[in-house]
Amino acid sequence: MKKEPVLDQCCGGGSIPTASSPPSPFSFPPTLLAASGRALARALARFSEIDAVTEYNQQKVLAAFITHNVSETHFAASTGYGYGDRGRETLESVFAQCVGAQAALVRHTFTCGTHTLAVALFGILRPGDTMLCVTGTPYDTIHSVIGLRGEGKGSLRDFGVTYHQTELTPEGRLDLPAIRQAVRELRPRVVYLQRSRGYTLRPSLSVEAIGELAALVREARKTQDIVLLVDNCYGEFVQTAEPCQCGADLIAGSLIKNPGGGLAQNGGYIAGRKDLVELCAYRLTAPGIGGEVGATLGLNRSLFLGLFQAPHIVGEALKTAVFTAALCEELGFEVAPGSLDPRYDIIQAVRLGSPEALTAFCQGLQSGAPVDAFLTPEPWDMPGYDSQVIMAAGTFTMGASIELSADAPLREPYAVWLQGGLNFHSAKAAVLLAAKQLMDRGLLNNL
Repeated sequence: MKKEPVLDQCCGGGSIPTASSPPSPFSFPPTLLAASGRALARALARFSEIDAVTEYNQQKVLAAFITHNVSETHFAASTGYGYGDRGRETLESVFAQCVGAQAALVRHTFTCGTHTLAVALFGILRPGDTMLCVTGTPYDTIHSVIGLRGEGKGSLRDFGVTYHQTELTPEGRLDLPAIRQAVRELRPRVVYLQRSRGYTLRPSLSVEAIGELAALVREARKTQDIVLLVDNCYGEFVQTAEPCQCGADLIAGSLIKNPGGGLAQNGGYIAGRKDLVELCAYRLTAPGIGGEVGATLGLNRSLFLGLFQAPHIVGEALKTAVFTAALCEELGFEVAPGSLDPRYDIIQAVRLGSPEALTAFCQGLQSGAPVDAFLTPEPWDMPGYDSQVIMAAGTFTMGASIELSADAPLREPYAVWLQGGLNFHSAKAAVLLAAKQLMDRGLLNNL
């Protein structure tokens, strides 16, 4: 009788070791494997919770596909204007149902998340309007869109939109009293919220927290026209509900993050109230035309399949994040969130403490990538950022941060932000290679 293999929790590679199986292809030191085993044992407590959320979201997506009768005909290519593209129209209906929205704009012609958010902001805001960001200073690449830097280059500020922000509490939560006062005094057209942490160590925001803010906005809406817009990047399918289901008017994000499932080669989405989505479509194309045009050029299949895969892929990314947190806790680093903390996005921050450790971690992670593992990432002047950035990104789709990647600006607190992982076992090996690089350079003191 064939003996079933036994899982060794200290395994660092992708294989399941047995008494007779070959060693891992990677030469991980025994002390690192021991730390990995302890980390995995702690992480397993969270894995079952992740699996439950994944199963619910997968069924939700499946139900949307069935409801809208997705068929082979929806994968056909359109060209030119793309009038009457049934695949595009059905994809947007399916996506809207998945995120609890009235309508959605899902297009490969969105070049990135920042472009998508810019289309949403310019679609809603008009000269003389006010934008209020309630999560402090937003992510670096949106600064030029708002006009926080780069005046005279077509920013919202150049078009007469005024910007204000409220800060988060010392605990990193929404400061609802301060927001309520700002809404009353400033009468903003848009209340803007960044769900993920960006390049900070503050917590990401849950849909429950967004719901509390939405209730405040609904109260203010009795006396003014106000829209709650959520930058939902990295948050899709992490919980069983999305911001639109908790009161957000509009959400936006990138398809090469969570909702593209690792298969979308580019693109973004805007979803929410039908009238607001229409305004954004007018900005994307032209007033009066909006979402009625846009050739899909044969990309529908990958967008449908990516959306279908998304809940599972997000689950793998979350497991990678939890394991990374647990391992780095074992290695003595400060992490956010902790391995046992609730998670509302796929991002894992690790405070490495020095530019040398930051560089070593990213270079080690790159060495475990399926693509471009032979390259050595170095800090560089990346467009849209105000300091040099180092990025490990051996991805099949350039810049796809649902695939395993890690990046950081070379500035205090010298933390790295890791996200993604198309499958946990491969991502786990890459994270161990990052830790091994730290060991090899003498940057770990407790192993």
